[in-house]
Amino acid sequence: MKKVISILTATRAEYGLLKPIIAKLNAEEAFDVRIVATGAHLSSEYGLTYREIEKDGFTIDEKIEILLSSDTAASVSKSMGLAMIEFSSYFERLKPDLLVVLGDRYETLAVAVTAMNQRIPIAHLYGGEATEGAIDDAIRHAITKLSYLHFTSIEPYRKRIIQLGEHPDRVYTVGAIGIENILNEKLLSREALARELGISLTAPYAVVTFHPVTLEAQSAEAQIQALLEACQAYQDLNFIFTKANADAEGRKINQMIDAYAQANAHIFAFTSLGMLKYLSALKYAALVMGNSSSGLLEAPSFGVPTINIGDRQRGRLQAESVLNCEPDQAQIKEAMDLALGDAFGARAKMAVNPYGDGHTSDRIVAVIKKYMTGDNGTDGIIDLKKKFYDCEVE
Repeated sequence: MKKVISILTATRAEYGLLKPIIAKLNAEEAFDVRIVATGAHLSSEYGLTYREIEKDGFTIDEKIEILLSSDTAASVSKSMGLAMIEFSSYFERLKPDLLVVLGDRYETLAVAVTAMNQRIPIAHLYGGEATEGAIDDAIRHAITKLSYLHFTSIEPYRKRIIQLGEHPDRVYTVGAIGIENILNEKLLSREALARELGISLTAPYAVVTFHPVTLEAQSAEAQIQALLEACQAYQDLNFIFTKANADAEGRKINQMIDAYAQANAHIFAFTSLGMLKYLSALKYAALVMGNSSSGLLEAPSFGVPTINIGDRQRGRLQAESVLNCEPDQAQIKEAMDLALGDAFGARAKMAVNPYGDGHTSDRIVAVIKKYMTGDNGTDGIIDLKKKFYDCEVE
Protein backbone atom coordinates (compact mmCIF):
# COMPACT_ATOMS: atom_id res chain seq x y z
CA MET A 1 0.00 0.00 0.00
CA LYS A 2 1.06 3.58 -0.59
CA LYS A 3 2.49 5.48 2.35
CA VAL A 4 0.30 8.45 3.29
CA ILE A 5 2.25 11.69 3.66
CA SER A 6 0.41 14.65 5.14
CA ILE A 7 1.79 18.11 4.30
CA LEU A 8 0.80 21.03 6.50
CA THR A 9 0.58 24.60 5.20
CA ALA A 10 -0.81 27.62 7.05
CA THR A 11 0.63 30.68 5.25
CA ARG A 12 1.36 32.01 1.77
CA ALA A 13 5.15 32.02 2.25
CA GLU A 14 5.23 28.52 3.68
CA TYR A 15 3.28 27.08 0.76
CA GLY A 16 5.60 28.75 -1.76
CA LEU A 17 8.52 26.93 -0.19
CA LEU A 18 6.70 23.59 0.03
CA LYS A 19 5.45 23.70 -3.56
CA PRO A 20 8.36 21.89 -5.29
CA ILE A 21 8.46 19.26 -2.55
CA ILE A 22 4.72 18.61 -2.94
CA ALA A 23 5.11 18.25 -6.71
CA LYS A 24 7.98 15.77 -6.43
CA LEU A 25 6.36 13.70 -3.67
CA ASN A 26 3.21 13.55 -5.82
CA ALA A 27 5.29 12.10 -8.65
CA GLU A 28 6.41 9.17 -6.48
CA GLU A 29 4.24 6.06 -6.94
CA ALA A 30 4.96 4.95 -3.39
CA PHE A 31 3.23 7.96 -1.81
CA ASP A 32 -0.30 9.19 -1.28
CA VAL A 33 0.23 12.91 -0.62
CA ARG A 34 -2.43 14.81 1.34
CA ILE A 35 -2.25 18.60 1.66
CA VAL A 36 -4.01 20.10 4.67
CA ALA A 37 -4.53 23.88 4.62
CA THR A 38 -5.18 25.90 7.74
CA GLY A 39 -4.51 29.26 9.40
CA ALA A 40 -4.24 32.35 7.24
CA HIS A 41 -4.84 30.35 4.05
CA LEU A 42 -8.55 30.23 4.90
CA SER A 43 -8.99 33.84 5.99
CA SER A 44 -10.44 36.49 3.66
CA GLU A 45 -8.52 39.09 5.67
CA TYR A 46 -5.26 37.44 4.60
CA GLY A 47 -6.25 36.84 1.00
CA LEU A 48 -7.79 33.33 0.99
CA THR A 49 -4.43 32.07 -0.21
CA TYR A 50 -5.54 28.43 -0.29
CA ARG A 51 -6.71 29.36 -3.79
CA GLU A 52 -3.07 29.58 -4.89
CA ILE A 53 -2.63 25.92 -3.96
CA GLU A 54 -5.62 24.92 -6.05
CA LYS A 55 -4.55 27.21 -8.91
CA ASP A 56 -1.27 25.27 -9.04
CA GLY A 57 -3.26 22.10 -9.68
CA PHE A 58 -2.94 20.52 -6.25
CA THR A 59 -5.87 18.99 -4.39
CA ILE A 60 -6.36 20.10 -0.80
CA ASP A 61 -7.34 17.08 1.27
CA GLU A 62 -8.93 19.18 4.01
CA LYS A 63 -9.29 22.81 5.05
CA ILE A 64 -9.21 23.26 8.82
CA GLU A 65 -10.30 26.60 10.32
CA ILE A 66 -8.43 27.68 13.43
CA LEU A 67 -7.98 31.49 13.27
CA LEU A 68 -9.89 33.83 15.58
CA SER A 69 -10.83 37.36 14.53
CA SER A 70 -8.25 38.95 16.79
CA ASP A 71 -4.51 39.54 16.90
CA THR A 72 -3.84 39.42 20.64
CA ALA A 73 -1.49 36.99 22.36
CA ALA A 74 -4.49 35.32 23.97
CA SER A 75 -6.11 34.73 20.57
CA VAL A 76 -2.91 33.07 19.34
CA SER A 77 -3.05 30.62 22.25
CA LYS A 78 -6.73 29.95 21.62
CA SER A 79 -6.01 29.27 17.94
CA MET A 80 -3.33 26.79 18.98
CA GLY A 81 -5.85 25.02 21.20
CA LEU A 82 -8.38 24.91 18.38
CA ALA A 83 -5.71 23.52 16.05
CA MET A 84 -4.98 20.68 18.45
CA ILE A 85 -8.67 19.80 18.73
CA GLU A 86 -9.35 19.89 14.98
CA PHE A 87 -6.14 18.19 13.87
CA SER A 88 -6.54 15.38 16.39
CA SER A 89 -9.75 14.44 14.59
CA TYR A 90 -8.13 14.85 11.17
CA PHE A 91 -5.15 12.65 12.04
CA GLU A 92 -7.45 10.04 13.57
CA ARG A 93 -9.30 9.78 10.26
CA LEU A 94 -6.26 9.97 7.96
CA LYS A 95 -3.67 8.06 10.03
CA PRO A 96 -0.73 9.38 7.96
CA ASP A 97 2.63 7.61 7.92
CA LEU A 98 4.50 10.93 7.96
CA LEU A 99 3.72 14.61 8.59
CA VAL A 100 5.84 17.21 6.77
CA VAL A 101 6.02 20.66 8.35
CA LEU A 102 8.06 23.76 7.58
CA GLY A 103 9.16 26.59 9.77
CA ASP A 104 8.38 28.00 13.14
CA ARG A 105 4.85 29.28 13.44
CA TYR A 106 2.53 28.70 16.38
CA GLU A 107 0.04 26.72 14.27
CA THR A 108 2.83 24.36 13.25
CA LEU A 109 3.81 23.73 16.87
CA ALA A 110 0.21 22.92 17.82
CA VAL A 111 -0.15 20.48 14.92
CA ALA A 112 3.25 18.90 15.66
CA VAL A 113 2.28 18.29 19.30
CA THR A 114 -0.95 16.65 18.11
CA ALA A 115 0.95 14.44 15.66
CA MET A 116 3.38 13.41 18.41
CA ASN A 117 0.51 12.40 20.67
CA GLN A 118 -0.85 10.21 17.87
CA ARG A 119 2.56 8.66 17.14
CA ILE A 120 2.90 10.20 13.68
CA PRO A 121 6.54 10.73 12.61
CA ILE A 122 7.35 14.33 11.69
CA ALA A 123 9.78 15.63 9.06
CA HIS A 124 10.71 19.23 9.82
CA LEU A 125 12.22 21.74 7.42
CA TYR A 126 14.51 24.45 8.70
CA GLY A 127 15.27 23.78 12.32
CA GLY A 128 18.52 24.98 13.86
CA GLU A 129 18.06 28.58 12.77
CA ALA A 130 18.02 31.56 15.12
CA THR A 131 15.62 34.51 15.13
CA GLU A 132 16.25 36.02 18.53
CA GLY A 133 13.62 38.75 18.33
CA ALA A 134 10.65 36.46 17.76
CA ILE A 135 8.81 33.76 19.66
CA ASP A 136 9.39 31.71 16.51
CA ASP A 137 12.87 30.92 17.85
CA ALA A 138 11.53 28.88 20.79
CA ILE A 139 8.78 27.37 18.65
CA ARG A 140 11.31 26.22 16.05
CA HIS A 141 13.46 24.43 18.64
CA ALA A 142 10.36 22.83 20.18
CA ILE A 143 9.29 21.46 16.79
CA THR A 144 12.80 20.10 16.35
CA LYS A 145 12.47 17.98 19.49
CA LEU A 146 9.06 16.73 18.35
CA SER A 147 10.40 15.71 14.92
CA TYR A 148 12.19 12.63 13.65
CA LEU A 149 13.68 13.80 10.34
CA HIS A 150 15.37 17.18 10.06
CA PHE A 151 16.24 19.25 7.00
CA THR A 152 18.44 22.32 7.44
CA SER A 153 19.49 25.05 5.02
CA ILE A 154 23.19 25.23 5.98
CA GLU A 155 25.68 23.13 7.94
CA PRO A 156 25.90 25.35 11.07
CA TYR A 157 22.15 24.86 11.56
CA ARG A 158 22.58 21.10 11.23
CA LYS A 159 25.13 21.23 14.04
CA ARG A 160 22.68 23.13 16.25
CA ILE A 161 20.06 20.42 15.84
CA ILE A 162 22.64 17.79 16.81
CA GLN A 163 23.49 19.98 19.79
CA LEU A 164 19.81 19.71 20.76
CA GLY A 165 20.29 15.95 21.06
CA GLU A 166 19.08 14.77 17.65
CA HIS A 167 21.16 11.98 16.10
CA PRO A 168 23.35 13.13 13.18
CA ASP A 169 22.03 10.28 11.00
CA ARG A 170 18.60 11.93 10.97
CA VAL A 171 19.74 15.52 10.27
CA TYR A 172 20.36 16.58 6.65
CA THR A 173 21.74 19.80 5.19
CA VAL A 174 19.76 20.39 1.99
CA GLY A 175 19.86 24.14 1.27
CA ALA A 176 17.03 26.67 1.13
CA ILE A 177 13.99 25.99 -1.02
CA GLY A 178 13.66 29.70 -1.79
CA ILE A 179 16.82 29.59 -3.90
CA GLU A 180 15.48 26.60 -5.81
CA ASN A 181 12.32 28.54 -6.62
CA ILE A 182 14.37 31.49 -7.85
CA LEU A 183 16.42 29.28 -10.15
CA ASN A 184 13.56 27.11 -11.46
CA GLU A 185 10.46 29.31 -11.64
CA LYS A 186 9.90 31.27 -14.85
CA LEU A 187 9.57 34.74 -13.34
CA LEU A 188 7.44 37.49 -14.84
CA SER A 189 8.89 40.26 -16.96
CA ARG A 190 8.82 43.72 -15.43
CA GLU A 191 5.99 44.67 -17.77
CA ALA A 192 3.96 41.54 -16.98
CA LEU A 193 4.47 42.11 -13.26
CA ALA A 194 3.21 45.68 -13.59
CA ARG A 195 0.07 44.39 -15.32
CA GLU A 196 -0.49 41.76 -12.63
CA LEU A 197 -0.11 44.30 -9.83
CA GLY A 198 -2.05 47.02 -11.61
CA ILE A 199 0.62 49.66 -10.98
CA SER A 200 3.39 51.30 -12.98
CA LEU A 201 6.88 49.95 -12.38
CA THR A 202 8.78 52.41 -14.56
CA ALA A 203 10.21 54.16 -11.50
CA PRO A 204 12.54 52.41 -9.03
CA TYR A 205 10.75 50.63 -6.21
CA ALA A 206 11.36 48.85 -2.92
CA VAL A 207 9.66 45.67 -1.70
CA VAL A 208 8.72 45.94 1.98
CA THR A 209 7.47 43.30 4.42
CA PHE A 210 7.23 43.99 8.13
CA HIS A 211 5.94 41.51 10.70
CA PRO A 212 5.40 41.94 14.46
CA VAL A 213 8.43 41.31 16.66
CA THR A 214 6.61 38.82 18.84
CA LEU A 215 8.97 38.92 21.83
CA GLU A 216 8.43 42.66 22.20
CA ALA A 217 5.17 43.73 23.80
CA GLN A 218 3.21 46.50 22.06
CA SER A 219 6.09 47.53 19.76
CA ALA A 220 4.38 47.04 16.40
CA GLU A 221 2.71 50.44 16.08
CA ALA A 222 5.83 52.50 16.85
CA GLN A 223 8.05 50.38 14.61
CA ILE A 224 5.82 50.37 11.54
CA GLN A 225 5.23 54.11 12.07
CA ALA A 226 8.99 54.73 11.90
CA LEU A 227 9.26 52.64 8.73
CA LEU A 228 6.32 54.33 7.01
CA GLU A 229 7.59 57.81 7.86
CA ALA A 230 10.97 56.89 6.40
CA CYS A 231 9.24 55.75 3.20
CA GLN A 232 7.40 59.08 3.00
CA ALA A 233 10.73 60.88 2.73
CA TYR A 234 11.55 59.12 -0.58
CA GLN A 235 8.92 60.45 -2.98
CA ASP A 236 10.93 59.38 -6.06
CA LEU A 237 10.89 55.73 -4.90
CA ASN A 238 7.78 53.56 -4.95
CA PHE A 239 7.11 51.07 -2.15
CA ILE A 240 5.35 47.72 -2.61
CA PHE A 241 4.21 46.49 0.80
CA THR A 242 3.17 42.90 1.40
CA LYS A 243 1.15 42.77 4.59
CA ALA A 244 1.98 41.05 7.86
CA ASN A 245 1.06 37.47 8.78
CA ALA A 246 -1.61 36.43 11.26
CA ASP A 247 0.51 37.11 14.35
CA ALA A 248 -0.17 39.08 17.51
CA GLU A 249 -0.36 42.79 16.50
CA GLY A 250 -0.31 41.87 12.80
CA ARG A 251 -3.71 43.44 12.19
CA LYS A 252 -2.50 46.76 13.62
CA ILE A 253 0.45 46.78 11.21
CA ASN A 254 -1.79 46.06 8.24
CA GLN A 255 -4.26 48.80 9.16
CA MET A 256 -1.45 51.36 9.31
CA ILE A 257 -0.01 50.21 5.98
CA ASP A 258 -3.45 50.56 4.37
CA ALA A 259 -3.87 54.07 5.79
CA TYR A 260 -0.49 55.22 4.45
CA ALA A 261 -1.16 53.63 1.06
CA GLN A 262 -4.42 55.54 0.76
CA ALA A 263 -2.71 58.83 1.66
CA ASN A 264 0.49 58.40 -0.39
CA ALA A 265 0.48 57.74 -4.14
CA HIS A 266 3.91 56.05 -4.05
CA ILE A 267 2.97 53.42 -1.44
CA PHE A 268 1.09 50.29 -2.56
CA ALA A 269 -0.27 47.60 -0.22
CA PHE A 270 -1.01 43.95 -1.09
CA THR A 271 -2.44 41.30 1.18
CA SER A 272 -0.51 38.58 -0.65
CA LEU A 273 1.46 38.50 -3.89
CA GLY A 274 1.92 34.74 -4.10
CA MET A 275 5.30 33.19 -4.80
CA LEU A 276 5.58 34.02 -8.50
CA LYS A 277 4.70 37.71 -8.21
CA TYR A 278 6.70 38.12 -5.01
CA LEU A 279 9.90 36.65 -6.45
CA SER A 280 9.38 38.62 -9.65
CA ALA A 281 9.01 41.80 -7.59
CA LEU A 282 12.29 41.03 -5.80
CA LYS A 283 14.05 40.54 -9.13
CA TYR A 284 13.45 44.11 -10.34
CA ALA A 285 13.53 45.89 -6.97
CA ALA A 286 16.04 48.57 -6.13
CA LEU A 287 15.81 47.61 -2.50
CA VAL A 288 14.23 45.09 -0.11
CA MET A 289 13.21 46.31 3.35
CA GLY A 290 11.61 45.08 6.55
CA ASN A 291 12.11 42.13 8.86
CA SER A 292 11.05 39.13 6.77
CA SER A 293 13.39 36.17 6.32
CA SER A 294 13.05 36.59 2.54
CA GLY A 295 15.31 39.64 2.71
CA LEU A 296 18.06 37.40 4.03
CA LEU A 297 17.31 34.13 2.23
CA GLU A 298 15.98 35.04 -1.21
CA ALA A 299 16.89 38.67 -1.96
CA PRO A 300 20.69 38.08 -2.03
CA SER A 301 20.24 35.71 -4.99
CA PHE A 302 18.97 38.66 -7.03
CA GLY A 303 21.88 40.90 -6.07
CA VAL A 304 19.43 43.32 -4.43
CA PRO A 305 20.37 45.26 -1.25
CA THR A 306 18.37 44.35 1.87
CA ILE A 307 17.70 46.57 4.87
CA ASN A 308 16.93 44.27 7.81
CA ILE A 309 15.10 46.31 10.45
CA GLY A 310 15.14 45.48 14.16
CA ASP A 311 15.67 42.22 16.03
CA ARG A 312 13.19 39.82 14.41
CA GLN A 313 15.84 38.12 12.25
CA ARG A 314 18.76 38.62 14.61
CA GLY A 315 20.92 35.49 14.70
CA ARG A 316 20.46 34.40 11.06
CA LEU A 317 23.46 34.04 8.80
CA GLN A 318 23.56 36.99 6.39
CA ALA A 319 25.02 37.73 2.97
CA GLU A 320 27.08 40.88 2.38
CA SER A 321 24.10 42.46 0.62
CA VAL A 322 22.28 42.90 3.96
CA LEU A 323 22.36 46.06 6.07
CA ASN A 324 21.00 46.05 9.63
CA CYS A 325 19.40 48.97 11.45
CA GLU A 326 17.11 49.69 14.37
CA PRO A 327 13.38 50.42 13.85
CA ASP A 328 14.07 54.14 14.05
CA GLN A 329 13.15 56.60 11.30
CA ALA A 330 16.55 58.30 11.14
CA GLN A 331 18.44 54.99 11.12
CA ILE A 332 16.18 53.54 8.43
CA LYS A 333 16.73 56.62 6.23
CA GLU A 334 20.48 56.41 6.79
CA ALA A 335 20.45 52.73 5.78
CA MET A 336 18.35 53.53 2.70
CA ASP A 337 20.79 56.21 1.58
CA LEU A 338 23.64 53.72 1.90
CA ALA A 339 21.78 50.85 0.22
CA LEU A 340 20.71 53.00 -2.74
CA GLY A 341 24.24 54.26 -3.32
CA ASP A 342 26.38 52.94 -6.17
CA ALA A 343 29.03 51.43 -3.90
CA PHE A 344 26.68 49.27 -1.87
CA GLY A 345 24.68 48.40 -4.97
CA ALA A 346 27.84 46.99 -6.54
CA ARG A 347 28.57 45.08 -3.33
CA ALA A 348 25.09 43.55 -3.35
CA LYS A 349 25.45 42.41 -6.95
CA MET A 350 28.64 40.54 -6.03
CA ALA A 351 27.27 39.02 -2.80
CA VAL A 352 27.18 35.23 -2.49
CA ASN A 353 24.00 33.71 -1.09
CA PRO A 354 25.09 31.17 1.56
CA TYR A 355 21.80 29.23 1.53
CA GLY A 356 22.22 26.59 -1.15
CA ASP A 357 22.52 25.64 -4.81
CA GLY A 358 18.93 25.05 -5.95
CA HIS A 359 18.61 21.26 -5.58
CA THR A 360 16.91 21.21 -2.19
CA SER A 361 13.63 19.43 -3.00
CA ASP A 362 15.41 16.51 -4.70
CA ARG A 363 17.50 15.94 -1.58
CA ILE A 364 14.48 16.12 0.73
CA VAL A 365 12.38 13.73 -1.35
CA ALA A 366 15.27 11.26 -1.59
CA VAL A 367 15.62 11.15 2.20
CA ILE A 368 11.87 10.77 2.77
CA LYS A 369 11.75 8.01 0.19
CA LYS A 370 14.61 6.19 1.90
CA TYR A 371 12.84 6.18 5.25
CA MET A 372 9.32 5.55 3.97
CA THR A 373 10.17 2.68 1.61
CA GLY A 374 12.77 0.94 3.76
CA ASP A 375 15.80 1.73 1.58
CA ASN A 376 17.63 2.67 4.77
CA GLY A 377 17.77 -0.97 5.84
CA THR A 378 14.46 -1.02 7.71
CA ASP A 379 11.02 -2.19 6.62
CA GLY A 380 9.86 1.43 6.29
CA ILE A 381 8.56 1.58 9.85
CA ILE A 382 10.01 4.45 11.88
CA ASP A 383 10.92 3.73 15.48
CA LEU A 384 9.88 6.85 17.38
CA LYS A 385 11.89 5.89 20.47
CA LYS A 386 14.66 8.40 19.90
CA LYS A 387 17.82 8.34 21.98
CA PHE A 388 19.30 11.66 23.07
CA TYR A 389 22.56 12.22 21.21
CA ASP A 390 25.17 13.64 23.58
CA CYS A 391 27.75 15.89 21.98
CA GLU A 392 31.26 15.91 23.40
CA VAL A 393 31.75 18.78 25.81
CA GLU A 394 34.87 20.80 25.08
